[in-house]
Amino acid sequence: METPIFHFISPPIPYFIDCGKAQFNAGEKHISRSGIGVFDLIVGMKGALSVGEDGNEWVVRKGDILVLRPDGRHYGLAPCTEETVITWIHFQTFGSWQEGSCMDDCLAGQSGLIENHKKNAYLNHCDVNSIFIPKYSKISEKALEDIEQFFQLDQEPKSLRNWKRQSTFQLLLQHLDRDLTSLSDATAIQIADKIEWYIRKHYKEQVSNSSLREAFNYHPNYLAKNMLKVYGMTPMEYFAALPDRASEKAAASDFLDGCENR
Repeated sequence: METPIFHFISPPIPYFIDCGKAQFNAGEKHISRSGIGVFDLIVGMKGALSVGEDGNEWVVRKGDILVLRPDGRHYGLAPCTEETVITWIHFQTFGSWQEGSCMDDCLAGQSGLIENHKKNAYLNHCDVNSIFIPKYSKISEKALEDIEQFFQLDQEPKSLRNWKRQSTFQLLLQHLDRDLTSLSDATAIQIADKIEWYIRKHYKEQVSNSSLREAFNYHPNYLAKNMLKVYGMTPMEYFAALPDRASEKAAASDFLDGCENR
């Protein structure tokens, strides 16, 4: 079943706030609340928890993950029929984000989201990327290991524990993102990432459609289509937008202005 997807632009990377475990006995259900101001990532560890958000409904069973919005209305539905245990993680971001209905929806709105991000996060010259997190899905073994790591850190001193939980949360995001993108638009994402890496490696050279065609053995239109879908810009637009290239263009412009004024 296709799930909505949270699309985050980074940096800044979404950051960890707090985590814990909650137990529900038979007959109990999730509390009702609105606009809690943080994302609530729920992982089913035992039993089944019925949760609603703004008219949508899910049942979180063992091995399921559900992410609730910071601005939504959350509430319990049917009472638990057995002892149920969940792990919850609260996180937030200073960057731009949106909830798309599917990966195509996220990618279609990517360029606009990036532009909004640069304005709100004051990162006009920063190299940004997308992070995709499923709204509701099964959790992989790697991601589950990350979840368990949060509570293995309880014995650490507070100063170290907070640092390590932040790094563990970033690993969790990476695994959730990769698990999702490996299932949808994998080819486009892999090709676009290879193009992006190639451009950064050869940014001091004159990258062109011809050089990309020679490097990847694909027609430039196909390469541009994949790059546009994933990064919101063509290879040539990405090349021109690199900070070092922008600095070179600015320096060249200043030089020409100086020549004209002589």
